[in-house]
Amino acid sequence: MQSRYINPYTDFGFKKLFGEEANKDLLVDFLNQLLPDKHQIKELSFQNTEQLHDISVDRKAIFDIHCISKTGERFIVEMQKAKIKFFKDRALFYTTFPIKEQAKKGDWNFRLDQIYYIAILDFFYDEEEEKAKVRREVELKDQDCKVFYDKLQYIFLQMPAFNKKEHELKTHYDKWLYFLKNLEDFDDIPTILREPIFEKAFKTAEIANLNKKEFDRYEKSRLSYLELVNVVKTGEEEALLKGELRMTKELIKQNILTDEQIAQVVNIPLEKIQGIRKGLSK
Repeated sequence: MQSRYINPYTDFGFKKLFGEEANKDLLVDFLNQLLPDKHQIKELSFQNTEQLHDISVDRKAIFDIHCISKTGERFIVEMQKAKIKFFKDRALFYTTFPIKEQAKKGDWNFRLDQIYYIAILDFFYDEEEEKAKVRREVELKDQDCKVFYDKLQYIFLQMPAFNKKEHELKTHYDKWLYFLKNLEDFDDIPTILREPIFEKAFKTAEIANLNKKEFDRYEKSRLSYLELVNVVKTGEEEALLKGELRMTKELIKQNILTDEQIAQVVNIPLEKIQGIRKGLSK
């Protein structure tokens, strides 16, 4: 059965919600839940990233968003959705573009505008201890853990860690994360999200409202996303199997536990343990 709403983690879904001129109000409302008070957005414009760079990088789901705060200060938001290898390397690499693009010809004092890099992730990007946190904020600091440069900030939203139910939503920020996390699974608009900004977001995301060309693009994007998810899942399973194999071999070499006990410890079938033991004895 096809979902009623698009998957926001697909390239198409992400751009439909946050990368179209007609939906600037959705983007402003969402970003204002993430940005500090001094950088609440008054105006924004999209930079055409497809024409900016002479280097071949995949920036289909990345937006350079040039913003003006309510106090008149200019800043840049680099917004991304991605499930990719070397994620942190790419995050750092991508922020070099809006940095270099601020360079002015002639005399220039090198003063840069603030840059925020915001990534909405449907995976955990780092070590075990970080998995419990939905939101990770990163700045450049010195050896005393004092901020060295406050104009470059990374905000990572690890959506798998967001598990609040409808009755637990307390803030507008909570509501946005709940919307993004569960959009593809909704059959209708939840009562708590029945307010104008989310009603527009649901209408935008409704598959029935896509024309034929948009639907074809969405289906292609959705299939690409599912293929990538399966590749990542397969890689994780293979890594897990390698870990189990190493542990099993080590326990067999120690010659302390029986095959039955090893099977319980490693949580794999007894027959597999016996097969590994035979392989080691050859």
